[in-house]
Amino acid sequence: MFGSLLAGKIGYAASCLLAATALLVSGYAFHVEGQVSDVASSRVDAGGPQVGDMNILLMGLESRTYWNGQPLPKTLEDLMHVGSIGGDTTNTLILLHIYDNGKKAIGVSIPRDDVVTMYGTHGYGGTTAKVDEAYGDAMSYELQQLQQDGQAAKMSRDQLYFQANEAGRAAEIQTVQALTGVHIDHFAELNLWGFYELANIFGPIEVCLKQAAYDPDFSGANIPAGYHALSAAQALAFVRQRENLPNGDLDRTHRQQAVLDYVIWKVKHQNLVANLLEGNALLNDLKTFMITSGGWNIVEFATEMQNLTGRNLVFQTLPIQTQENNVMLNGRLQDINIVDPAYLKQYTHNLFYPAPAPKKTAAPAKATAPIPPASTVTVDVYNGGSAPGLAGGVSQALVSAGYKPGAVSNASGQPEPVKPGTQVFYGAGTAANAAKIARYFGATATAATSVPAGHVEILLGTASATVPTGIVSSSPGSGATSAAAPSPSAASSAPAVNDGQSGGSVTVGPNAPYGIPCVD
Repeated sequence: MFGSLLAGKIGYAASCLLAATALLVSGYAFHVEGQVSDVASSRVDAGGPQVGDMNILLMGLESRTYWNGQPLPKTLEDLMHVGSIGGDTTNTLILLHIYDNGKKAIGVSIPRDDVVTMYGTHGYGGTTAKVDEAYGDAMSYELQQLQQDGQAAKMSRDQLYFQANEAGRAAEIQTVQALTGVHIDHFAELNLWGFYELANIFGPIEVCLKQAAYDPDFSGANIPAGYHALSAAQALAFVRQRENLPNGDLDRTHRQQAVLDYVIWKVKHQNLVANLLEGNALLNDLKTFMITSGGWNIVEFATEMQNLTGRNLVFQTLPIQTQENNVMLNGRLQDINIVDPAYLKQYTHNLFYPAPAPKKTAAPAKATAPIPPASTVTVDVYNGGSAPGLAGGVSQALVSAGYKPGAVSNASGQPEPVKPGTQVFYGAGTAANAAKIARYFGATATAATSVPAGHVEILLGTASATVPTGIVSSSPGSGATSAAAPSPSAASSAPAVNDGQSGGSVTVGPNAPYGIPCVD
């Protein structure tokens, strides 16, 4: 029992970072009972399983308040460079699927600007709005109703805002469930104040930037390119910036994902057991930072999660169709993402619950030559499907597994006809690796004279929608092997990938310093 609690406390400090890592590093989430002294923890409970496969929604709120609605002190706002303007929007939404007895996980970031049908908001703020507004709209509606029927006058401030936040949580969960088509079993929630306080405890936060981050007017980010150890305020700016980024909010989701990768690495590679136990009194105060779903036995969950590592965690971002600026929506001009809900349901289902590879009849055992190292093979990927950017995502995953990056293009860049299923072709000297790669797609590799020696060619089929999870889970483990961090270009040799409309994937390359990818 002591071991479970100990692992839980360690993971909890990490977990609150970005409202999530309890779910990734076997965390123990205390309920909010310190600040909200006369109100119990969240009663929003979907009744999901305590262990085994499950889906967890991670919510990071933009609010500049404590949980009871009291504004943060001006000195703290200035320190965090957040200003006083901000609502109860869920600027961070990550849907996490745990599987294989807690040993593997897939995280899907939901861009905050996706325009979707709202659920649980009673039409407050519009029946169609940005996905991150469901929480705040439902919360505002609940506050309004409590005031109108006279109930608010009978409640303490803590009770009033607890009930309003409960309505927000329930609405956000319903809206995300409707968008993705998957049931949410549990949730974890953090606000800006909580992130800042936990980054102070857990930091510094190591990050890697492909290019300098500069956003003095909004997030306050001012970080040169390369590897950096960030303070709490810098880390908050790093995960909040979206201005001056190539893909705006979509690039911000990749930064949030990269921070989670680092948290996992740090828990595994640095002696956080002793360090966090020394701060036991402070850990007791952390219960004011985070809220989790009612009925969730975090200790039991934590026991199962201790085998999860960064190499077994894959991040994707839900694809969008297009971005539109200055669109009039619900009475104000907004920048929005247009999405295809039917496609996103299929995308999420295929990612979380992929069809099993067809079983093959066992052949008589025979001696086989060892498979040459992946580094001897160049992989070319061509997209014959309708998911934009998928070829880049597959290429990036295979590079993380040790292969050399080759061409990344549409199907027109090669001579073979496109079929519903993915096809794998190979040139001289790559038969064994081609067969291994083909198995990821449930395909059979075929020799082709059109493929150069030393190359394997992947032609994604029309039915292809996601990067096979087996590619990343088979890649080498990550960790810092040298005190000197290489440049971002040296750490990531994959070709440029369109991480805009496609959302792209974030994977950690072999031997990446601090277990992190380099991001925009």
